[in-house]
Amino acid sequence: MDRGAIRRWLALGMAVLTASGLLALSAPGAAHAASGQNCPGRKVRTLPFSTGAVHVYKSGGLVCAVTVAKHPGPRRWMTVSVQARGFRPAREEGLRTHRIGPVDTYAGQRCVRVRGSRGSGSVSTGWILC
Repeated sequence: MDRGAIRRWLALGMAVLTASGLLALSAPGAAHAASGQNCPGRKVRTLPFSTGAVHVYKSGGLVCAVTVAKHPGPRRWMTVSVQARGFRPAREEGLRTHRIGPVDTYAGQRCVRVRGSRGSGSVSTGWILC
């Protein structure tokens, strides 16, 4: 083979490697977003309230929560927070149509408090998951 053919094959190989690398980097994020679950671990509680629910997940010592609207619609004020006993709460709030979160905190073996709201409805637990 002459040098021109070798260069063309190398350029083709680099293009294939670059394309496969970009596809590998973008595919896990797309699959994760499509799954609808952004919290790691297993679901341990669902805390329903009049306008939605807070889903609580746990993986080892990590506790994660997401607030989901019962009937998605116009933008409403939504909040979600998780607090490990002895620490400040990890929270997120804002105008959303369907869901807010995830927020997570490392609780270890500590109890946690979970809160969530959408519009006029809300839920707040005592110290749970001890």
